[in-house]
Amino acid sequence: MYDLFDRFVTLWVVIDPIGTIPVFIAVTASLDASERRKTALQASLVSIGVLLFFLVFGQLLIDALEIGLNSFQVAGGIVLFLFALTMIFGESKSESETRQAEESPPAIVPNPAIFPLAVPSLASPGAMLAIVLLTDNSQFGFVDQGLTALVMVSVVAIAGVLMLFADPIIRVIGHSGSAIISRVMGMILASVAANAVLSALLDIFETGQL
Repeated sequence: MYDLFDRFVTLWVVIDPIGTIPVFIAVTASLDASERRKTALQASLVSIGVLLFFLVFGQLLIDALEIGLNSFQVAGGIVLFLFALTMIFGESKSESETRQAEESPPAIVPNPAIFPLAVPSLASPGAMLAIVLLTDNSQFGFVDQGLTALVMVSVVAIAGVLMLFADPIIRVIGHSGSAIISRVMGMILASVAANAVLSALLDIFETGQL
């Protein structure tokens, strides 16, 4: 049960459903209620598809490149740690991704459900990396990987529900509140990443296997 909760926390932090709310409000401001509901649903489904792709094929890519689990875990932990630092010290998720959407060339009109909501807001690089680490074939069996997939789907589903109720939520917590929550999530992610690196290094020292 604790391990399942740990996976939920990790995926919640990297997907960051609360940080997606201001992004959703910004990119769907010109849409009516039915279009916003459609956008929230489409963003959720696309992000689930992207993350499931990495869940299924991420391990195959690692095996094809003959990358050791510990090496990948150290590299992944470092990347997640750097990602966490951007959450803590950089622009908040809502600020950076809203700015990216606003700076898109005027000739290009992206589907907001795809960009920036599905990628990179929900299916972020950190989420893609985390889902690969949490479903490594040498550590987790089919049942564990299935549970991780269910946890991931549940987190994205929560994000979808929060997008549907974005307006009242943002009125309560405000954009500043969203930024604060994003930074707290960054601290948690940094701790998770440091733990991943230290665990892999300890295993390398004990077994001598990369």
